[in-house]
Amino acid sequence: MQAFRTLTSGVMPLDRVNVDTDQIIPKQFLKRIERTGYGEFLFFDWRKDPAFELNNPRYKGAEILVAGKNFGCGSSREHAAWALSDYGFRCVIGSTFADIFHSNAGKNGILLVTLPEEQVQTLLDRAAKNDGYRLTVSLEENTITDGQGFSTGFSIDPFRRYCLLEGLDDIGLTLRHTGALDTYEKQHDAAFWVAPRAS
Repeated sequence: MQAFRTLTSGVMPLDRVNVDTDQIIPKQFLKRIERTGYGEFLFFDWRKDPAFELNNPRYKGAEILVAGKNFGCGSSREHAAWALSDYGFRCVIGSTFADIFHSNAGKNGILLVTLPEEQVQTLLDRAAKNDGYRLTVSLEENTITDGQGFSTGFSIDPFRRYCLLEGLDDIGLTLRHTGALDTYEKQHDAAFWVAPRAS
């Protein structure tokens, strides 16, 4: 997975609360076994409304999503994180996130930043009112700035931060221990190997 260090990008505001995973990626698109190809179905039902934010050319190419509280609630489908990532979002900022979505997002390279509600509302308002509004999110410094006076720090679980900075998902973490795993396998085989009986 792609390492996350510092991202400067346009921002898409999604000023809705309790956005559940079935809205992020509806159930009819869960038949695929790959992690890719879900982006075109992101917020599928809402995109039928021409006024929906994702249809607004102002936000084309935005890699930062600012959302209302309790984003990612509902079922535990990992496809929600896959859809956001495949569409191009690398960071979601909100005041609260559903626990399972929080875990799935981090394991798929999406940085979730939790800020107080008043700060989230400031970002939602600025992104909605200002064409070309951009944020810089630094995981190296644990800061968010907009070049217009907004600046704040944020906290993140140290292990999740390490994985995102290094671009490590669960498989990548395991592969870092290939040598130790090979040694264990050899020792295990030697300790429990039994010679075949002669027939």
